[in-house]
Amino acid sequence: MFTGLVEELGAVQQLVRGADSARLSISAGRVLEDVKLGDSIAVNGVCLTAVEFSGRRFEVEVMAETLAKTNLGSLKPGDRVNLERALRVGDRLGGHLVSGHIDGVGTIKKQERRDIAVLAEIEGPPEALRFCIPKGSIAVDGVSLTVVTCTRHSFWVSLIPHTAQATTLGFKRLGDTVNLEADMLAKYVERMLNYRTIEDREAGRGVSMELLAEHGFI
Repeated sequence: MFTGLVEELGAVQQLVRGADSARLSISAGRVLEDVKLGDSIAVNGVCLTAVEFSGRRFEVEVMAETLAKTNLGSLKPGDRVNLERALRVGDRLGGHLVSGHIDGVGTIKKQERRDIAVLAEIEGPPEALRFCIPKGSIAVDGVSLTVVTCTRHSFWVSLIPHTAQATTLGFKRLGDTVNLEADMLAKYVERMLNYRTIEDREAGRGVSMELLAEHGFI
């Protein structure tokens, strides 16, 4: 579990592709201060396991499913990546709860400067956009951001100078891809609303949109 607050920018040293997998070598500093074999580290928002480390470098293995659902396979030596260690019990939750399990890849369509901030429009897949709401949370390349507004096909976020300087989002350009993870709380709510057996529906048991509307919740 992560918070979406990037601890540092690492740099890709090597990406070795296998038949259906890959192995990433990344240079870092802060996230390696107390690292142990098997620890989870979020790389551009993707929860990966440290399988080897030494000095200022660590390696992770990326399976086929992760390559298919994220943009990690397009990384090249020298590329900067957002890094965050797993959340510890008792830490401040400054962002929002981020699992590191990516819903899909988005594409930056527009960028506009507004005073100190940069507004970015990101086009994404339904798997992520279905959970977007104005002022809700979304993780973009592992960065916890607030949704400004959203449509069926895209959403807007606003980057303050600190976020732009401390993460890869500050040097992303039009057409660049980003990993998207929707708010997990929204996913659980949808699951609870939709998960009813045929017997439950016939008997009128459980929570439904009709029940919520009947009692004035929607």
